[in-house]
Amino acid sequence: MSAVITLDDSVTRLLLAVVVALPLVGAATALLPAPPGLRGRSPEQAVLRHGVVVTGVVLAATLLLAASFDRDAAARPQAVTDLEWIPALGVRLHLGVDGISLPLLVLTALLGFLCALHAYRRPPAGPHPTALVALLLVLLSGALATFAALDLILFFLAFEMVLIPMYFLIARWGGGGSGPAARRFVVYTLVGSVLMLLGFLLLGGRAGTFDMTALAAAQGEGLGRGVQILVVLAVGLGFAIKTPMWPLHGWLPPAHTAAPTIGSVLLAGVLLKTGTYGLVRVLLPAVPEGTAALAPWLGALAVTGIVYSSLVCLDLVRGGADLKLLIAWSSVGHMGFVLLGIATLTPTGVNAALFANIAHGLITGLLFLLVGAIRERTGTTRLDELTARGSGARLYGRAPRLGALFAFTAMASLGLPGLAGFWGEFLAMLAAYDPAPGLPRPAYLVFLALAGLGTLLTAAWLLIAVRRVCAGDPPPDSPAATEPAGVVAAAPAALPRTPAGPAAPEPTTADLAAAEAPGAAPAADPDRLPDPGVAESAVYAPLAALTLLLGLWPALLLGLTDPAVQALLPGVAR
Repeated sequence: MSAVITLDDSVTRLLLAVVVALPLVGAATALLPAPPGLRGRSPEQAVLRHGVVVTGVVLAATLLLAASFDRDAAARPQAVTDLEWIPALGVRLHLGVDGISLPLLVLTALLGFLCALHAYRRPPAGPHPTALVALLLVLLSGALATFAALDLILFFLAFEMVLIPMYFLIARWGGGGSGPAARRFVVYTLVGSVLMLLGFLLLGGRAGTFDMTALAAAQGEGLGRGVQILVVLAVGLGFAIKTPMWPLHGWLPPAHTAAPTIGSVLLAGVLLKTGTYGLVRVLLPAVPEGTAALAPWLGALAVTGIVYSSLVCLDLVRGGADLKLLIAWSSVGHMGFVLLGIATLTPTGVNAALFANIAHGLITGLLFLLVGAIRERTGTTRLDELTARGSGARLYGRAPRLGALFAFTAMASLGLPGLAGFWGEFLAMLAAYDPAPGLPRPAYLVFLALAGLGTLLTAAWLLIAVRRVCAGDPPPDSPAATEPAGVVAAAPAALPRTPAGPAAPEPTTADLAAAEAPGAAPAADPDRLPDPGVAESAVYAPLAALTLLLGLWPALLLGLTDPAVQALLPGVAR
C-alpha cells in the first residue's frame, strides 16, 4: 500500500458518492430558508456562506479520498461503485477514480471552494445570490461526476450537466455582451454534444457495452477501422469543441470576457478539462486504430492553435485590449499543448497532456482571480486604461504584493522552468520529437518547431502585459504617452446593465481597505491601492503554492498519472 491513510473500501466508496452527490443536495438546500443560527446578517450572506460550507465539505472529502488512494495501484479504478441503473439499455451507475481522474477531482473541488470563497467576499453584481450558489453547486456536481464516471451514458449526462449552469452564470451575472456570449457558448456545445452522443451510441452498440473499463480492456477488438474512424470523428469533435481546439474555439473568448470572475475561473479550470479528459479516457483506449489514423491531423490543428492564439495575443496586447480577453485567447494556445501531447500517442505525450491540464487550471484560474482583483481596485481591465498616466495600475508601486503575484502567475503561464506551466509544454514537445511508431515523424518535427515558436510568442506578449500592468510604461504610440503630465485619463465607460438593473459601482480604495481590515483607516497615500489582505490572500495562496510545488516536484503528479496512462496505451503505441 502506498497511501497516506488506509480506509476500508466501503468508506472510500461512500467518500466518492459524497463528493459527487453532495453539491446537488447543497444546491437544493440553498433554495430553502437558512436555519436559525446560520442566517448571518442577511439572507444574501447566509446563502453565500452556505456555498462556502458545502464546497468546503466537498473539498475535505476529496482530499480524504486522495489521501486514501493507493498510488501503487494507480492504474486501476478505486473507490468503485457499480450498480444496475437502466437494465434495458445496459447502462450502469459506475463510478471510480484512478491516477488520471483523481488529480482532476481534486482540482475541481479546490476551484469550486475558492470560487465560493471569492463570491462570499465579493458577490458578482446581478440577481439574488441564491440562484448563483445553486448553479455553482450544480456545475460542480456535474464536473465531479464527469471525472468519476465509468459508463459512457453516465459520462455523457454528467458532461452535459454543466452546460445550463454555465450558461446562466454568463448570461445573468456577466458583463457587457453576456447574452450573445452565453448563447454562442450553448450553440457550440450543443452541436458538439449531439455529435458526441451519436458517437457513443455507435461505439457502445458495436462493442456491446457502455462500460468504459471494458472498452479500454478490449482495445478496439471487434471494431473495424471504418467504425473506429467514425467514432473518433463524432466523439472527438464534441470533445474538441469543449477543449476548445482551433478552429472550433470561437465561443471561448467572448464567454470568458463576459463571464463574472468565478465563471471565468470555472470555465478555464474545470470545463475545458472535460474535453481533453474525454479524449484520453474514452478515445485512446477504446478506438486505438481510429485515433492513430487521425492523430497527425489533431497535432496539426493543435500547433496551429498554439501559434495563431499567440499572434492574436501579441496583437491584442499592443493594442491595449482587455486582460480577460488576452487570457481567454491564451487558453487556446495552452490547450493546444495538451492536444499536441495527446496526438503523439506516447506515454510521455499523454502524461504531458494530463500535467498541462492541471497546470493550466491552477495558473489560468489564478490569473482570472487576479484580473478580477485589478478591476476591483482600478475599475477596468483594459490595458490602455491601466497604463494611462495618472490613472494607471502601476502595481509594483501602488500594490506591490498584488503586482508580484500577477508577475509570478504570468511567468508560470509562459512556461518558466521551476513553475508548473513548464513541464506540460516541455514534455509535449519532447514527445513530438519521438511520436508513437507508425506516425509520420517529419510532420511531428514540424509540429515541434511550431510549438517552440508559440512559446516564444507567448513569452513576448506576457512580458509586455506584465510591464504595462505592473510598471505602467505605455508604448510610444499609445495616446497615454502623449497626454500632458498630470492629466487623468477619462473615466471608464458606464457600467453594463444586468438583468436586475445597473451593475453595482466599482468599490473605492477606501471601501476595499475597510473590507479587508474592518475599522482600519484607509492608507494616507492616495496613490496607493490596497494590497490583498488575509481574506483575499486565502483565495490566491493555494493556487500559487501548488503552481510552485508542481513546478519543483513534477513527480508528485506524474507518479499518479503514468501507471494509468501505461495501462491505457498498449493498443495505441504498439
